[in-house]
Amino acid sequence: MGKLTTHVLDLAAGIPAAGMVVELHDLQSSPPRALAMLRTNQDGRCAHALLEGSDLRAGRYELTFHVADYFRSRGTELPEPPFMDDVVIRFGIAHPEQTYHVPLLVSPWGYSTYRGS
Repeated sequence: MGKLTTHVLDLAAGIPAAGMVVELHDLQSSPPRALAMLRTNQDGRCAHALLEGSDLRAGRYELTFHVADYFRSRGTELPEPPFMDDVVIRFGIAHPEQTYHVPLLVSPWGYSTYRGS
């Protein structure tokens, strides 16, 4: 059974990004359809899979990570406008029977992502 998961690491502090708001949208719809809005836990992960089983379908999706709000909540001084505000990752799911893990490694000045396991 396939699933979609994510987690966020705060590279500036070297810790999991607890409390970051993450949104998931289905890009097959016009306009894109909101599927989930959640907050990361103390481990920087979502408590449950974003999509799982029959809810995980082939197609294009978008994850939006509200990074500026997260860094402000930690007391990080950011310029206005912030260099990194919302990080948007668009990705495709070709094989919904597989696990898709989309981690985000982020600082106020940059980010990285990849398909994890």
